[in-house]
Amino acid sequence: MIKDNLEKIKKEIGDVKLIAVTKGRNVDEINELIRCGVKVIGENRVNEAEEKFKHIENVEKHMIGHLQTNKVKKAVELFDCIQSVDSLRLALEIDKRSVKKMPIMLEIKFEEQKYGFLVDEVIDAYDKIRKLKNIEVIGLMCMAPFVEAEETRKYFRKMKKINSRLKLKYLSMGMSNDYNIAIDEGSNMVRIGTKLFI
Repeated sequence: MIKDNLEKIKKEIGDVKLIAVTKGRNVDEINELIRCGVKVIGENRVNEAEEKFKHIENVEKHMIGHLQTNKVKKAVELFDCIQSVDSLRLALEIDKRSVKKMPIMLEIKFEEQKYGFLVDEVIDAYDKIRKLKNIEVIGLMCMAPFVEAEETRKYFRKMKKINSRLKLKYLSMGMSNDYNIAIDEGSNMVRIGTKLFI
């Protein structure tokens, strides 16, 4: 089942980078994904990831959930990329705790969302964060609000517009319910979990 789902999604997304979201999945399921060809996994919680990572095969690991500053020391040891950098304070903590350049993405929030940079503050934040010596900003990330799939389009367009100024490598946007729309609007990295396992 996992193999068939993965092959179908890979055909749909083409060259777009797939992050397989493994939150809530067990070690056997994750290792099966990796054996089927998944190159990158995404986890939402540091504690859950730490336990799983002891038992999974070699794979690139992204932090995609909200990261508290008191978990940063462990996160920089566990993950190859932190996608969910949502404040200057968090970026400074990552810079302080990293022993090598940590690839990160700046998370942008829309409307009532709790975490992320506001659209009108992200340019200024980027100018400050890119000067930190142990951080490399490689992209922007967002989660569209919980609306009908077609309604997400306007948010993805805003992301693309911001990146037309920043010119970062990745736009990480689109999940199981809206990744096709995100790709239409310029996403080159999608985070898919549910659709891999149903």
